[in-house]
Amino acid sequence: MEDYKALPVLVVDDEPFILNVLRHMLGQLGFEAITTAGSGEEALQILNAGELPQLILLDINMPSIDGVEFIRALVTLGYPGSLVLVSGESERALSAVMRLADVRGINVLGYLKKPVAPDALGELLATLSTRTLPSLSPSKASTYEPDILQTAIASGELVNYFQPKVNVQTGAFEGVEVLVRWLHPRDGLVYPDDFIPLAEDNGLIQALTMNVLCNTFRQLRLWQDSGLTVKAAINISMDDLNSLSFPDDLAKMAKDSGVSTHDIQLEVTERQLIPNLATVLDTLSRLHLKRIALAVDDFGTGYSSLAQLSDLPFDQLKIDKRFVHGASGNPTAQAIFIASTDIANQLAMETVAEGVEDRADWDWLQQMGCDVAQGYFIARPMPAEALPEWLEHWRQRVHAEDLLSSPTGPD
Repeated sequence: MEDYKALPVLVVDDEPFILNVLRHMLGQLGFEAITTAGSGEEALQILNAGELPQLILLDINMPSIDGVEFIRALVTLGYPGSLVLVSGESERALSAVMRLADVRGINVLGYLKKPVAPDALGELLATLSTRTLPSLSPSKASTYEPDILQTAIASGELVNYFQPKVNVQTGAFEGVEVLVRWLHPRDGLVYPDDFIPLAEDNGLIQALTMNVLCNTFRQLRLWQDSGLTVKAAINISMDDLNSLSFPDDLAKMAKDSGVSTHDIQLEVTERQLIPNLATVLDTLSRLHLKRIALAVDDFGTGYSSLAQLSDLPFDQLKIDKRFVHGASGNPTAQAIFIASTDIANQLAMETVAEGVEDRADWDWLQQMGCDVAQGYFIARPMPAEALPEWLEHWRQRVHAEDLLSSPTGPD
């Protein structure tokens, strides 16, 4: 987003000196539309008046209305912008509040410790330039009815986008993650958060998954025919794993399209692994026997036991972005990341880091010996036709920016 410095900003802190310092720093960074509030109450009055900023810098420890209560109020207001936490509290406390905001659906850029360093503020806000900020209009999810989504699935309105994954140590292209979008005739490109829950709650998720898989196989064959072999990872739901016919259905789709099952990987979110273990184990085992790779997605965010990880035939462990982006300066995230990679190594699983958003993330992952990475630093999700051009650019960029820890170049 090139004009991110034109965004309206609200700074909320009960210390007048801090408000003035942050206003000055923001001005030095080129931000102009800056509003300040000396309390949570004052900030809520501004928001309730309809003056919605797209960025809020929030002190979490304030009298009367603290940061946690303020975030609760933002949820009630349906605030669609981004949030930066600013506080002198411990990193553990900041991480907890940041996680709370994330769980409640508030987009959190990160946090800054007081006293705020201008460079740290600038680096964090610069990530806005790589993001597509949400519209200030209310979420569109509530306007969709199940029958509309069912029609959209049947009529081909769902389209696949693809986010590249690369080898951290060599720069080699490892494949893509498939991300579904709804090309809505009225609302344009609608993101999964606005329709996946609707599909799950109304018995449409299996039809949606099969649609995504069908489109993926078709695209893999097109790339294959053009001389480009691509491995694709697709997210699946617990409903898919509860279908004992799913492995056979998937194998038939692969055969009919002329694509090897070796080029497909299925991703299962960790928090989905606990219920219906017998059926899940049956389905996952048969998928593994058909040489379809399996990954645990968003590792570290769920509650599965280590015994489940050892029992289920997973090939890859994807570490959630919470423990990747900014981990180089976050001891708690580092500890969880290192423990996760140790588990993966002990279980002979490949590690994938999600949410790699800047060079600091990339360099740190190289030092940690991580296998594969994906994130905005590498590439945003893109339509299929953009992948070959990105791949050529990536190969040049690896060398131009000296991204490798060894002289080995990308494939």
